[in-house]
Amino acid sequence: MGTSRLLIQTSERSSMSLGSQIAAHLPFLRRYARALTGSQASGDAYVRETLEAALADSALMESLAGGRVPLYRAFGKVWASGSGAAAAGDPASEHEAGAQARLGAITPPARQALLLTTLEDFTVPETAAILERTPEEVEALVAEAIAEIEREQTTSVLIIEDEPLIAMQLEDLVTGLGHTVSGTAATRTQARAAVAEAMPGLVLADIQLADGSSGLDAVDDILAVGTMPVIFITAYPERLLTGDRPEPTYLVTKPFQEATVRAAISQALFFGSTRPL
Repeated sequence: MGTSRLLIQTSERSSMSLGSQIAAHLPFLRRYARALTGSQASGDAYVRETLEAALADSALMESLAGGRVPLYRAFGKVWASGSGAAAAGDPASEHEAGAQARLGAITPPARQALLLTTLEDFTVPETAAILERTPEEVEALVAEAIAEIEREQTTSVLIIEDEPLIAMQLEDLVTGLGHTVSGTAATRTQARAAVAEAMPGLVLADIQLADGSSGLDAVDDILAVGTMPVIFITAYPERLLTGDRPEPTYLVTKPFQEATVRAAISQALFFGSTRPL
């Protein structure tokens, strides 16, 4: 059963305002689920199971009126149960296969704590409520995850961004992490030229470029000749979270916090493959 249909049923079982509230949070929960599991298919399966659990439990349904924290807490409990239905199936891509092979290197609680406090921008107390741990435990888990991720090798990064100041900010951030910048591009044509000169190990891409061309098309061009993790950094996340096409595992919304981009880069390099096809 699709998530849209489950939301309709949720609205029928509860007030329209609650159904609308859950719907507003759903794209971001799906983003978190994909990053946590390393697979769009697996992440969406866990989100569906969370909504099904809410439909079957009136007390859980009522608790979701509390906003994002109880919704993510409910999802976490479903994910921790590790149900066979959600975990079944092969990864859909080489990137997802690489992610699944590496999931065991960081403990599940540490992975959750890092994603919740960076990608999802929860505070430490909110993350503690979601994970049902103390704030001190959350801080220790985040430190554990960062220490493990920082052991990964550095790579070269292509930046596709048409705003010069943001491109410079991303260059400084990337080099500050120890990576090199293989090139910068403000258009789809420039991105193709940059890749022809040097194949990057990671791509940071906006979706709306200087000449009206699409960062999505630029990324498709790149992935046609090589494979590497891609992080979309955009002011229009709703254009990517539609369910109409394979959705990015790594998506950062503008205006962004540098800590969020750093975490996304670390996660993408840890879970993704940089080997050419």
